[in-house]
Amino acid sequence: MKHPPGLKGFLLALSLLLGLLILSTGVGILGYLALEAYLAPPGWTILVLALLVLVPGAILVGRLFPWLTDWYYFLPALSFLLVFTLYPIALTVYLAFTDYSGARSGFPDRSTETRVVAHQGPQLLLEEAVEEALRCRPCAGETVEVYAEGHRLRARILEAEGNTLVLDRIPPFQAAFVAKVNAFRFVGLRNFSFILSQASKALFPVFAWNVAFALSTVLLNALLGLILGLVLNNKALKLRNFYRTVLIISWALPGVITVQVFVALLNYNFGAINRLLGVLGIYPIPWLNDPDWAKVAILLVNLWLGFPYMMTATLGALSTIPDELYEAAKVDGATPWQALWGITLPLLEKPMVPILLSSFAFNFNNFYIIYLLTGGGPAQEGRLATAQATDILISWAYKTAFSAEGQSAYGLGAAISLLIFAITVAISLVNFRITGALREVR
Repeated sequence: MKHPPGLKGFLLALSLLLGLLILSTGVGILGYLALEAYLAPPGWTILVLALLVLVPGAILVGRLFPWLTDWYYFLPALSFLLVFTLYPIALTVYLAFTDYSGARSGFPDRSTETRVVAHQGPQLLLEEAVEEALRCRPCAGETVEVYAEGHRLRARILEAEGNTLVLDRIPPFQAAFVAKVNAFRFVGLRNFSFILSQASKALFPVFAWNVAFALSTVLLNALLGLILGLVLNNKALKLRNFYRTVLIISWALPGVITVQVFVALLNYNFGAINRLLGVLGIYPIPWLNDPDWAKVAILLVNLWLGFPYMMTATLGALSTIPDELYEAAKVDGATPWQALWGITLPLLEKPMVPILLSSFAFNFNNFYIIYLLTGGGPAQEGRLATAQATDILISWAYKTAFSAEGQSAYGLGAAISLLIFAITVAISLVNFRITGALREVR
């Protein structure tokens, strides 16, 4: 790729491309909003308007900076990056400081749709009383959407009395209906203050279990994977390849299906595991109904899903240890136990530490096993409805955003997501410090 020499040249090329994309996108959005005042354009109008600016803009910039034309191959990748990565991140940060929810979604409430009897300038006469029809008291300051076939306009109510309301804008078409807009507002740090005020009921217990869940999963999976890896690495073991194949089956099966099967197996009344325990004279265990047993069930199911990965990683690391080291230790009179502690484990440390840390990071946000196995439950006294016994941070954020108290609290869920991001960054920095990933090589 051609560009002026040095870092400044690279940043100049990248800035020109990003500026071109942002300018065309901004023009598309502004053009869409302008057209929205006169008609109801489809969503893809933004894309068409953006392309009408992007194509001639790219030609013009290419003539001013001929070396930039090679960089146009990056435009599709940068577009996808802006739309599917940077835009969701920016939107999450923005929503975290608002009261955006299912009841405040920014869309018109069609249940308040009321026919407009007469329309003169900014004044509308409704067929019903404004306060009853739009369900607002007082209505001054509320946002409404005025629309007719092929037209729509959003405006704010300046005055409302009886069946008459006065808007702050004059609709450029003959209004047929009006509906209240469930507008959301900027609330500053209110979401974060609510999370911290309820920390003893949600944040602290959920975070503690989240860390315990991820750490216990890594330790159990690593221990079982190490034991099986050491056993299967023995070349004198008969049918060694057969055992490897059998033990890796749980990893090969789709995890979603496996978890659903375990939900049936762990059923308190009809599960096969409790029936087997009954045959052995053991009382049935409330695997998914008791807070403590539910946590044990999650760890056991995750052990079944995760140990093949650790076993395979251990076998791969063991294959890099030269046999000559064990032969020399045997000549020196070392026992197998001494060879394990003096040769195997020290040489496994470097390749296994990054694997263990990445496994911890994965399980820290392991949403699907929590959601599918227990749904975050069972319920626990003194906890929020969205942060139950087995909820981890990511499932708490999901339940808050999509099922909080009967409505979707997207703003609060976005605030929790930012907290998860901060916690994850802190844990990652600790991991980098332990592994020395950011340490400069002298």
